Amino acid sequence: MQQRKSKKILIYFFLLLVVGSINNINFNRLKLQNINNINIVGLDIEDKSSLLKKINNLNLNNIFSISKIDLVNEIESNSLVEKYSIFKKYPSSLDVKIEKTKFLAKINKNGQIFYIGSNRKYIKKDFLDNQLPFIFGNPEIIEFFNVKEIIDKSQISFTEIKNLYFFPSKRWDLELRDNTIIKLPNDNISLALNLVIEFLDDNKFIDARIENQIILND
Repeated sequence: MQQRKSKKILIYFFLLLVVGSINNINFNRLKLQNINNINIVGLDIEDKSSLLKKINNLNLNNIFSISKIDLVNEIESNSLVEKYSIFKKYPSSLDVKIEKTKFLAKINKNGQIFYIGSNRKYIKKDFLDNQLPFIFGNPEIIEFFNVKEIIDKSQISFTEIKNLYFFPSKRWDLELRDNTIIKLPNDNISLALNLVIEFLDDNKFIDARIENQIILND
């Protein structure tokens, strides 16, 4: 009886070696597929084609050996990208879902028109959106977002603004779509806008540069 058990154990052990060897041979012969399908969602045809070309230039291999740093850097270098997600679809596909930035204003920089995106980047595009306000002057991008945040918290809608004027003294003037000019102070802009709102309907020139005073000129 003991001899039979020993023979069975030897047979099982031999079969295990054979199966293990076969699996090892197949694994060694297995070749991972290179990425052959990259799907980009969220950009128009031209912008998607441009980004796809740059990603392909990274010479991505299989889905396990992607250089995440290179891929992320390429996506984030695109000024149109606000947010993004990357999904690996096995065995050989990559999905990139992009949330496109919103254009907030236009500005002339060195003789060229740029758009300012909600991602706080300057964007060069070959089209003209006349509904967006134009910024005159040369503010830092953070200065634009600072004043926009104050306007957004006021009773004046940012969509009502036709032009913004920035001065070397760091002060802003606003021109509304009905041609009303609002001269803002350097400080306490929120307070000034709260005072200005009472005079908007009947006046085309409102000077709020002096604290707690409003000067009108019809």
